[in-house]
Amino acid sequence: MPLSPQTRSIVKACIPALEAHGLDITKEMYRRLLDNENIRDLFNMSHQKNGDQPKALAFAVLAYARHIDDPTALKDMIERIAEKHVGLNILPEHYPHVGTALLGAIAHVLGDQATPDIMNAWKEAYGFLADVLINREQQIYSAHAAEKGGWTGWRAFRISNRHEETADTVSFTLSPVDGQSVMKHHPGQYLSFKLTIPGTGTERRNYSISSAPSDAQYRITIRRQDKGVVSNWFHDHAREGDVLDVSAPAGDFTLHTPARRPLVFITAGSGITPIMSMLDTVTADSSRPSIHLIHNTKTPESEIFAIRTHDLAARGLITADIFYSQMNTLPPRTQGINFHTGRLTSSWLKNHDDREADFYICGPTEFMTTVIQALRDQGIPKEQIHYELFGSASDPFLVTQA
Repeated sequence: MPLSPQTRSIVKACIPALEAHGLDITKEMYRRLLDNENIRDLFNMSHQKNGDQPKALAFAVLAYARHIDDPTALKDMIERIAEKHVGLNILPEHYPHVGTALLGAIAHVLGDQATPDIMNAWKEAYGFLADVLINREQQIYSAHAAEKGGWTGWRAFRISNRHEETADTVSFTLSPVDGQSVMKHHPGQYLSFKLTIPGTGTERRNYSISSAPSDAQYRITIRRQDKGVVSNWFHDHAREGDVLDVSAPAGDFTLHTPARRPLVFITAGSGITPIMSMLDTVTADSSRPSIHLIHNTKTPESEIFAIRTHDLAARGLITADIFYSQMNTLPPRTQGINFHTGRLTSSWLKNHDDREADFYICGPTEFMTTVIQALRDQGIPKEQIHYELFGSASDPFLVTQA
């Protein structure tokens, strides 16, 4: 059932209040939610501590209010949220808890301004959005259950191989304990994990799949993060033979090149992780388009998947430009690769763009913002720019560009 005209009018009238107090509302909402032990375990507490999750939700609520007359404009944001929820195994019964906390937070922060009409309007608006998400998530769950090797909920996987990629990056190959097949992921997707960490409790995280699609196993690649509870646990404690709870592949950052356009992959640091899955997929295709990798890292020693990407370049399957931000001298020239000192710049991109290409971008927020802005300034259509938002989508520019 569509929202009533009165509700839409009231929600739009609340936009100035959301602009002024939206973050206060979402912080209060999460405070209420996290008092519930059954709900607290669903959230990434690191994103609570650094404020990313409240910021992301505040922006999402404001975007919803601004587009309340036509929420279809938010379809990409809704799809991204639905995929993340599916990865974390969010279920319909969780939504009433969120609604109660959100409405309570609105009333608490706005005080006397939160009239009965305003509260009723937001109750209806939240219920409408919750139904949209629940329906989409159920579609994804059903698709996972129906797919060969697919599953819903948590499935036990054993670490069958651990490989040190660099000093601070490790890859883990995961094989299902039941010995059955697994659903082939779409290159660029991630796996979500439910972990019990001593001294911390239950944590849920998602990590990009770095291998090409397979019906037998997955590989994830994890870079150690400063004060990262889960990444440090993987590095310090996860060993071959350990069993982990894993949900089916999810995520909307995937390859889609219907016109077989040239491909340009632009990455920084561990942002190459989901891109590696794409590279291994497209380079195995005999009818592949031209493929260009632009990667940014500190030094050759920090370059994740260097052996693999350099081999692809040497075999003529890709061309590459590698930027070393902490190097004054360059490594010996390698076939198919141009090495550079310093960081990738907007001016360099301007001189090396391909207007016919699809661009896939992954890296730190500031890096992606710079790259996407440079491409947009050059007139690259929005539809040809694709990127992954790691963690909570708390950067307004990236969310609106997506």
